[in-house]
Amino acid sequence: MAYHGGMTDEDRNGSSGAALIGAERNPYTTGAGEPCEVTIPVESPIAIETNGIAYAVMMATPLDIEDFVTGFLMAEGLAQVGEVGEVAVHRVESGEWGEGYVARVNLPEARLGPVLERARRRVGDSSCGICGIEGVEAALRPLPRLPTAPPVRPEAIRLALGSLREKQELGRRTSATHAAAFCTAEGTVTLVREDVGRHNALDKLVGAMARSGIDPAQGFIVVTSRCSYELVEKTVRAGCPLLVAISAPTDLAVRRARASGLNLAVLARDDTMLWIGAEETDSSKR
Repeated sequence: MAYHGGMTDEDRNGSSGAALIGAERNPYTTGAGEPCEVTIPVESPIAIETNGIAYAVMMATPLDIEDFVTGFLMAEGLAQVGEVGEVAVHRVESGEWGEGYVARVNLPEARLGPVLERARRRVGDSSCGICGIEGVEAALRPLPRLPTAPPVRPEAIRLALGSLREKQELGRRTSATHAAAFCTAEGTVTLVREDVGRHNALDKLVGAMARSGIDPAQGFIVVTSRCSYELVEKTVRAGCPLLVAISAPTDLAVRRARASGLNLAVLARDDTMLWIGAEETDSSKR
């Protein structure tokens, strides 16, 4: 049985973010299916240690871990741009379950108080962005208010959506990952990060932007998922004025976005999108 074309040694051991498995392709019949090999995304535990304190364990695709840790700490409110030190990543063997990773990073001394106060062990998964939060107040803590930004032309959003499909390398190979992209105000996709979790993909993107010195206020973010309130909060904390999502928002996402001055473009497809402005219109109040 041969590997699919383009498969590398990294794919075979999972270090490219993808892995190869054997399967049977069955056309819904009782007979044996046709043997085949398919590419699937890797999902591994990533333990984040901040100033020597075990803060969180997240399930993620082990690519761009440094970006992920940077964006995650920013989204948690534990760091600002430029405050995350070097991220040291170590592999940890887990026997038959493969391997995990430990990411160690130091924050400035002024940040140690909040880190010690909020430090906890928590296990997150790819469908939840607030695992381990102790109460409603912590989950809905206040967000900063974004400054008013120049409007983005609808044509720029459509251009970005079309370009992003070609840049989702892991998504094309596995059909099982989310992407988050930063785009210029003209619709040019400049940075893309992928992961099995939509929250993780956005954390990676925000971290990559911070590490690259990209100003989030100068463009917009596109995510290949529904518009959850967690993604709204991460976008607001990153300082980006517009979030584009290919699926629908929740009511809490809309309320949190409006309270923070974040514009939303949702159910964004080739032919149409729904624009939900940061300011309520007369029709939205009905």
